[in-house]
Amino acid sequence: MENLYGNHYYRLLAFKDDLERQLGKMEQTLEAFSGTNIIDHTMGRLKSEQSVLEKCHRKNIEPTPDNIVKGIRDLVGIRIVCTFVDDTYKVRDAIREFNNIEVVEEKDYISNAKPNGYRSYHMIVKNKEGYFAEIQLRTISMDTWAALEHDIKYKKDINVNKNLITAELKRCADELASTDISMQTIRNMINGQM
Repeated sequence: MENLYGNHYYRLLAFKDDLERQLGKMEQTLEAFSGTNIIDHTMGRLKSEQSVLEKCHRKNIEPTPDNIVKGIRDLVGIRIVCTFVDDTYKVRDAIREFNNIEVVEEKDYISNAKPNGYRSYHMIVKNKEGYFAEIQLRTISMDTWAALEHDIKYKKDINVNKNLITAELKRCADELASTDISMQTIRNMINGQM
């Protein structure tokens, strides 16, 4: 891994650790403000060597450390799993206020799901050194669905009709989205917001 990232390796690790620390403080602040923990869990990672090489191949990037750092914006990845849909947007808003990173791109796949049913909120952020990270915000049900879809997508020896699996995954994604909305409505009713 160090060879692939070259002298960027430890700085990327430090960026990931700094983001995770700052997100931990943000979580405590949001919990103190709202009286409840709106984040179920957070996971951070550096992209694996195999994934980096596959992405370099797809994007026609020569896999040198400098090219990788400039051309791949999700080398550092953070996934934040929230309890309710509204919480993902609260966390998004809090991240926008961080003073040591710049939000350079946002994609709302919660409001505008991908055709296969994938839902998540993606943010590309950049630190002062110019390193990028992708932050994904999603609910527990979105995270469960994405994990299953990922396993199926990369499993090569599936002996079942892939079109049937794709259709069933889409149906499940729609049902889970409906459940997320229902759960959000129930919470809003309990909190007297309706």
